[in-house]
Amino acid sequence: MKKIKRSNIAMLIVFFLLVPLTLFLGTKLPGRGYYITGTLIIIELMIPFFMAFEGRKPQARELVVIAVMCAIAIVARVAIPIPNFKAIFAVIMLTGIAFGPETGFMVGAVAAFASNFFYGQGAYTPWQMFGYGAGGMLAGFAFAKGRLPRKPWVMAVFGFFAVILWVGPLLDCSRIFLMLSTVTWAGVIATFISGFYVNVSQAICTVLVMLLFGRPLLEKLDRIKLKYGMMEDEDGL
Repeated sequence: MKKIKRSNIAMLIVFFLLVPLTLFLGTKLPGRGYYITGTLIIIELMIPFFMAFEGRKPQARELVVIAVMCAIAIVARVAIPIPNFKAIFAVIMLTGIAFGPETGFMVGAVAAFASNFFYGQGAYTPWQMFGYGAGGMLAGFAFAKGRLPRKPWVMAVFGFFAVILWVGPLLDCSRIFLMLSTVTWAGVIATFISGFYVNVSQAICTVLVMLLFGRPLLEKLDRIKLKYGMMEDEDGL
């Protein structure tokens, strides 16, 4: 029986406990408390991210690659002028597939935070960090150890349903907790229904990016990973 990596365990604790608790407490902060909330989330995500290096110090070139993926994800959101049709989810998921769930979550959260300097920061920013990062984390776990074949059509189908059933609903939760004065079943259902068409649009963009650019981008990331020995995870999930 394969042992579970400590970084994987830490990732799940951060995702299911620390980040939700931070989001909840962040709603109590006045003014621009979302900056504090967003910063705390990034700090929390750094724990499993650096644990993924398995006791060795990450080299500068490895961190540069991660920074480049964050930059590509930001451009993938900002450069496409079509509302609710952004390639950022595909880039984040490809990062998770290539480098693991810890890196996928980190890149997703940082990209959401940084790209909002173009769109405007707000109380929704920490929720977007949570939702975007969750997509990278899920992809990292789903494709680890060959659980899913890394074929373009498989990544496209996965990306579609990941956005529809996972990332999108997590983002919709921000509207439930931030915009509804009273949380009721009617309000929750209405929120998810209104967000469904947005999620479908984002999912379609993710499919197209996976089909057109998924294989070549993943091949380049794999070569970089092999060359520098990045995020080796033989004994992980």
